[in-house]
Amino acid sequence: MAAEIVNPRSDSNTDQDGGAEPLDSFDPVFALHRGGKMAVQATVPVRDKDDLSLAYTPGVARVCTAIAEQPELVNDYTWKSSVVAVVTDGTAVLGLGDIGPQASLPVMEGKAILFKQFGGVDAVPIALDCTDVDDIVETVVRLAPSFGGVNLEDISAPRCFEIERRLQERLDIPVFHDDQHGTAVVTLAALRNAARLSGREIGQLRAVISGAGAAGVAIAKMLVEAGIGDVAVADRKGVVSADREDLTPVKQELAGFTNKGAISGSLEDALVGADVFIGVSGGTVPEEAVASMAEGAFVFAMANPNPEVHPDVAHKYAAVVATGRSDFPNQINNVLAFPGIFAGALQVRASRITEGMKIAAAEALAAVVGDDLAADYVIPSPFDDRVAPAVTAAVAAAARAEGVARR
Repeated sequence: MAAEIVNPRSDSNTDQDGGAEPLDSFDPVFALHRGGKMAVQATVPVRDKDDLSLAYTPGVARVCTAIAEQPELVNDYTWKSSVVAVVTDGTAVLGLGDIGPQASLPVMEGKAILFKQFGGVDAVPIALDCTDVDDIVETVVRLAPSFGGVNLEDISAPRCFEIERRLQERLDIPVFHDDQHGTAVVTLAALRNAARLSGREIGQLRAVISGAGAAGVAIAKMLVEAGIGDVAVADRKGVVSADREDLTPVKQELAGFTNKGAISGSLEDALVGADVFIGVSGGTVPEEAVASMAEGAFVFAMANPNPEVHPDVAHKYAAVVATGRSDFPNQINNVLAFPGIFAGALQVRASRITEGMKIAAAEALAAVVGDDLAADYVIPSPFDDRVAPAVTAAVAAAARAEGVARR
């Protein structure tokens, strides 16, 4: 389908001169994207020479001088403290993979309008024509004076881990890789509610994660931080365990804080008796492996567009089923997290986003469900107006409590 849309060649899609019709003449998706999905809008009027002299020269020179003398004033007299850079190199775009920076722009624009729509945060898409870790880090560091935060997006693992770590070390503004931490926050929120629904605590659960990429590693870290009973992570070669000799440095670290039960073998081996399956890898989990899980298990199969376990299969064995799709209940959607997380961090001018701030975001998100908790409602909708304010307030409070807030 995608190939037919992008490369129309049928007679019905050619004009009288033999050329292809515009893509948006027969596809509403292309029609919506024509000209891009966002624009810059002034917040002050420029109606006459007096307005011009205030907004630009000569008046603007007074503001520049004040900022030069007191650099922290940049947060009060420019948009810096309320705008995020959405940065990618186009190497891991949605389910499309390495499609390059230009092809990534529609996604980055989409991310930017979600920031605005759901968190009231201005965001600027920045697609970089480089993939070297040093080049990306140096470029973002040089761009940073214009922004209050950096959202790293769709950068392939394992480079994404090092890029985020080095930027966090060099910058005094929040740096957040949403593919990792946004996914982890929403997953933890849904898992907390699933556990509450079944009368259990997080500490009573054993989870198995399929996928040791950006999302899988971040989810494992957050579940351990939240007190999960045990969690094992499986990659293409099986369970990540300390006895394996083929582990990357990231997976070696992962093996050090996961898999307390010392499980080895395949994903299917790990699922026997497990309480939770979390899929962030794609592929298909055999039905018999799902059937081998503990009674009352939870299946969070989040690959898009094809979940690792189809909900129809999962419901045969699981008490709670979640996916990454909007056409099934319990969608694990990052938009539930990142707008509020950045809004809260920017509100207090946080120097970074801590583990405590992410945990607070997950707890606030879970609490939105409240007494309406049900098997098909363990996570709220992105269109629930309570979500962003709840997450924003929780993150701001956590930033103050952890000493990273500057106001």
